Amino acid sequence: MPVWDDLVGQERVQAQLAAAARDADALVTADAEGTESATASKMTHAWLFTGPPGSGRSTAARAFAAALQCTSPDRALGGEPGCGFCDGCHTTVVGTHSDVEIVRTDLLSIGVKDTRDLVRRAQLSPAVGRWQVIVLEDADRLTEGAGNVLLKAVEEPAPRTVWLLCAPSLEDVLPTIRSRCRHLTLRTPSVAAVADVLVRRDGIEPAAAAAAARATQGHIGRARRLATDERARSRRAAVLKLPLRVDDVGACLKAAQELVDAAAEDAKQVAEEVDVKETEELRAAMGAAAGTGGRMPRGTAGVMKDLEDRQKRRRTRTQRDTLDLALTDLIGFYRDVLALQLGSGLAIANEEVRPDLDRVARASGPERTLRRIEGIIACREALDRNVSPLLAVEAMTMALRAG
Repeated sequence: MPVWDDLVGQERVQAQLAAAARDADALVTADAEGTESATASKMTHAWLFTGPPGSGRSTAARAFAAALQCTSPDRALGGEPGCGFCDGCHTTVVGTHSDVEIVRTDLLSIGVKDTRDLVRRAQLSPAVGRWQVIVLEDADRLTEGAGNVLLKAVEEPAPRTVWLLCAPSLEDVLPTIRSRCRHLTLRTPSVAAVADVLVRRDGIEPAAAAAAARATQGHIGRARRLATDERARSRRAAVLKLPLRVDDVGACLKAAQELVDAAAEDAKQVAEEVDVKETEELRAAMGAAAGTGGRMPRGTAGVMKDLEDRQKRRRTRTQRDTLDLALTDLIGFYRDVLALQLGSGLAIANEEVRPDLDRVARASGPERTLRRIEGIIACREALDRNVSPLLAVEAMTMALRAG
């Protein structure tokens, strides 16, 4: 299966990347022969993929990286790069290619130190592949200092290095960086396209696939999780009941506390799966005796403190990501309410709670629904500014009550 098949509903972007991969081949061939390419190249050293959540930014970047490393024998006969079967494609897609660095963070930001390590990596020549490729999936999480470190590498790239940056929008990347990248915008795939890919690749029943795709409005990752994870479905169902629970102040505060507690519990579960293993591995590397009671060698307390700080930041991000997902579901609920109130004829995303939608729609007008949506957006912005999650969610539930 060609690597491009993973791009759902992105035909225009696929065509651009495939053309660039073909020109990259021509550049490699010309370089090997000591000649210059006769035509203008669609290939460049830095790319910026933007698009809404779920549009497949990182998927597009990985597919392009695989096409750049493709070693299929069919290439000599005019075959398209990105076959999906050769060693170059396979190792890139699964994340084990020695010349493809895929960077994502489970923390709130990417700092200067980590970015300097990436820049040093980018200066190396390819070891076994055709290009040295750096895929930065969370370019929007670069701190200002880290962005300035990256800028130097993008301005003066190594001859065989390609940077693939992913961010939700152009505004999430420093202007100096985005001006030096070729920009590709991905769109949200259609509900039908997402349902089709869930059926074909994940073996999900058509009805369940259609329901998950409709509920997430084209977000591929969330649709897959919703269709395959019972806990995700239960959590979402609880969130969609919240608009019916904000009748008085006490109910608002209780609903807010439960929402924050659920997010904290998710963060705790992730931490339990990862933190203990990380800690034991570091203790073993530092020479501690087996088991949590083993004494650590002198001078290693600082290393353990750094790990604990990293784990704390990861728990904070996990909690915020879970809250943000819940807030997205709430916005979808009120979007459906607004569609019913205006008689727009738009497809209802949350058809499974249609009676609740009708009840809320009859009890208020479009103006109040818009104010409620604005209250949810304000909560998301407050969380981005590091406001206490409980305070931000309590303010939101009160805004939902007031309308």
